[in-house]
Amino acid sequence: MCGRYTLFTPRETLADRFGVRVPEDHEPRYNCAPGQSLPVVSSEAPDRVVRQEWGLVPSWADDGSDAQINARGETVSEKPTFRESFESRRCLVPADGFYEWVDGPAGKVPYRVAFEDDRPFAMAGIWARWTPPTAQTGLSEFGSGGPASPDPRETFAVVTTEPNSLVADLHHRMAVVLSPDEEETWLEGPPAAARDLLGPYPADEMTAYEVSTQVNDVSNDGPELVEPA
Repeated sequence: MCGRYTLFTPRETLADRFGVRVPEDHEPRYNCAPGQSLPVVSSEAPDRVVRQEWGLVPSWADDGSDAQINARGETVSEKPTFRESFESRRCLVPADGFYEWVDGPAGKVPYRVAFEDDRPFAMAGIWARWTPPTAQTGLSEFGSGGPASPDPRETFAVVTTEPNSLVADLHHRMAVVLSPDEEETWLEGPPAAARDLLGPYPADEMTAYEVSTQVNDVSNDGPELVEPA
């Protein structure tokens, strides 16, 4: 699975790599976690980075409590939670590494998986727009009240697949990492072509190394998290 990742690539480098506009307030992130508002490139806005909440809530959900951070590539086109998003709402999730945990003598040990040169890449994602049910406002001082119009939430999930030989030592799933020449197809291509991309990225260009258990706490978010332990 993919439950944490990094994106500390500088704004200008990220813009050049993906050919998109990146907000000026873009900041390096060393511990991206579910529930946070994070940068993506969506099928609706392929020319710029937007922020969406990590944890997909389908448009038809009654409430937003059952957010899904991952979608299995083998069933993403079939499961009701993901099917509509896979058909027409895919996204690129920029990253420059992701974390996995393995069992150690004293508990879970975190590892970071990345390319050897720390270059940014895109994880395959899907997104949805969910509007909370209309809420009733309180009465105003003039005795009138009415339905409020809550803002829609845009949310995403990372698509996962079988692990490559490197990640297999850490976990039984991994994020779908797209090569640069696959990104346009994933973002805007037909579903059949997108489905063909849902395999593991080759292991020979990637590396994995142990990092500090500080990454276990989502409130920690600094460059020390990506230093080898």
